[in-house]
Amino acid sequence: MAKKLVIKVTAGADAPERCSQAFTVAAVAVASGVEVSLWLTGESAWFALPGRAAEFELPHAAPLPELIEGVLAGGTLTVCTQCAARREIEEKDLIEGARIAGSQVFVSEIMKDGVQALVY
Repeated sequence: MAKKLVIKVTAGADAPERCSQAFTVAAVAVASGVEVSLWLTGESAWFALPGRAAEFELPHAAPLPELIEGVLAGGTLTVCTQCAARREIEEKDLIEGARIAGSQVFVSEIMKDGVQALVY
């Protein structure tokens, strides 16, 4: 049985190394053939908006837009419902391929057999 990796990133530009690590692991996993679901919560929710990932800079890290592209090539990108609402982000505002979903969907993803969940 193939494993699925669900990654929740809780940091954005406020904790750049933790943020970058989550996106990097997600993109590498997709490139390795792993089914990936990347959840953006807290300040990372902003990176689901067009152009926002390009503003993120971290020395010696892969560019965030490329990592997001890698995730979307074979995985899913989800913004937390409450996090989106607090930032007045709507589904129509998101980059192509991203969605908004809540805790119920997150829990249903992580509770399935063969799923590994990581939180950054």
